[in-house]
Amino acid sequence: MKRRQFHQTAIGLGTAGFAGLFDPAKAEEKPAISEDFYLEPARRIPLRRFDVVIAGGGTAGVVAALAAAAQGVKTALIEAKGYTGGTVTEGGTALHSFYNLWKAFPGVEKKQVIRGIPQKIIDRLLARGACSGHAEMEKGFNYDSVCTAIDTEMYKLTTMEMLFEAGVEMFLNTMVVGAIRDGNRVVGAITESRAGREAFLARAFVDCTAYGDLAAYAGADYTEPNDYAVANSIGLANVNVEKYFEFLQSHDALTELARGLRSGQDGQIVRLEGRLVNLPEGFRQGAAEIGMSTVTTTVHDNYFMFIKLNFKMPVSPTNRDAVTAAELELRKRQARAVELFRKYVPGCEKAFIARTAPRLNIRRARCIRCDYDVSRDDVLEGRHFSDEVFVYGFHDMAPRYQIKDGGTYGMPYRALCVSGLDNLWCAGMLITSDFVAHMSTRNTVCSMAQGQAAGTAAALCAQRGLSMRDLPYALLRQTLEKDDVVFNV
Repeated sequence: MKRRQFHQTAIGLGTAGFAGLFDPAKAEEKPAISEDFYLEPARRIPLRRFDVVIAGGGTAGVVAALAAAAQGVKTALIEAKGYTGGTVTEGGTALHSFYNLWKAFPGVEKKQVIRGIPQKIIDRLLARGACSGHAEMEKGFNYDSVCTAIDTEMYKLTTMEMLFEAGVEMFLNTMVVGAIRDGNRVVGAITESRAGREAFLARAFVDCTAYGDLAAYAGADYTEPNDYAVANSIGLANVNVEKYFEFLQSHDALTELARGLRSGQDGQIVRLEGRLVNLPEGFRQGAAEIGMSTVTTTVHDNYFMFIKLNFKMPVSPTNRDAVTAAELELRKRQARAVELFRKYVPGCEKAFIARTAPRLNIRRARCIRCDYDVSRDDVLEGRHFSDEVFVYGFHDMAPRYQIKDGGTYGMPYRALCVSGLDNLWCAGMLITSDFVAHMSTRNTVCSMAQGQAAGTAAALCAQRGLSMRDLPYALLRQTLEKDDVVFNV
C-alpha cells in the first residue's frame, strides 16, 4: 500500500508548526477558508524532550514504558484516556496466556512461558486481592490451560502506581495527532490535550496505540483488514456466580470452568462459559442477535467482570463516523444483554451494568508493515528464530488451531521493527497480517511481552545512539534474560 497522502501532510504540518507564534494582531484578519478546506496558520508549539516516547498506555504500552525506564532512560508515556491498561481493562475476559497449552497434550510439561514485567504486574495485583492467580482450567483446557482473571479497576491503579514508581512521566488525556520525521527517523510525536498542542522529541519511539496512529502519521506502510468485530464489554453486578454455573450445567452447556481466588477465598469459580446452542431458545436467539458470548470471568462475588458484546463494522474502526454508529449500537446491545440475564439466568433477576468501556474496543485497526511478518505456519508449527525476543504458546482459536505439541513459537525482533524507519517499534495488535497468526499475536499477554521487548530495545538504542537494526542481538537478549524473559521452552 502507498503511504497515505494525509499522513504526509500531517508530517509537513507538524514541522511547519514551529514556524511562527500566533499574532493576536492578526486575529481580525479574514480566516483562510475555501470551499472545502481551512488553512491553519503556522504556530510554534512547546517541546518536551525524552530518550524514549511510548505512544499508547494500554496492554503493550504499560509494559514498554516500564521496560524502557528499567534501563535508566528518560521515558514518556502518552495515553488518550485518563488511565492505563487498555484492552486488559476494557475488552477481554482474562489475560491469555502466561503458560503453554500443556493440559491439552497429555505428557507435555507445564511451563510458564511469560514472566518478566507482565508477571510483576500479576504479583502486585495478587498482593491486593485483585487477581485470580494463574487458575488451572478444569474444563475447556484445550483452549487455555489457565485462567488469569483480574480486577479491571485495580489493574488501572496498579499499573499507574508502577509507572510512577519507575519514574515514567505519564501524559494522560493526551492524543498523538501527528509526527515529525527527518529522513528515516521519527524526530517527534505531536500531541493535543487540554494543555494545548505539544511536540515530544525523543531518540526512540514505540507505537502501542493499537490503531497504529504514530506509525501511520510517520508515513509507515499499512493495511486496514477490518477482519474482526469490535466490542464493548460490560461488568454485570448483583449476580450469582454459582447459580450461573448451575444454569449452564442444567442445560448440559458448560464448556469452560476454572477455580481460583475470588473475594479472598481460593477454590472459587473465576471463569465460566457455556455452549450457546444448548441454552433456552430465547436466551440463545437474543445472545446471537447482539453478539454476546456466554463467557465471563470474575475475582469478586456477585460480579461478572466481563460480558462481551460484539458488532461487525462495515468498514475499518479508523472511520470516525462508522465508529459513532457502532458506539450507539453497542450501548443498545449492552442494555439487551442485561435483560437476557435478568429474564433467563437464576440469581441475575436484579442484575445491572456496573462498568463499561469509555469507547468501543478493537481487535485490529491498522496493520503496520514491519521487517518480518509472522506467518500462521510460524505460529502453528512452533517455529523459533535466531533473533527472537520471547516465546509464546496460546492461540485464541483453539482447539481448531493450536501451537504444535503444546509448545511455543518465538517472536522475532524484526517483527517489531517498522519498515522504512530507523527508530520506531510497534507492539501489540498492530503487527501480523495473517488472520490466523494474528489470533495468537494480538492476545493480551503476547502484547505485554511485545511491549517489554520493544521498550527494552528502544531504551538500549537511545542510550547508545543506535538505529534499531544496529542493536546487537546479544545485548538485547542478555538484557531481556536479566529482566526474567523466558526463552528456553
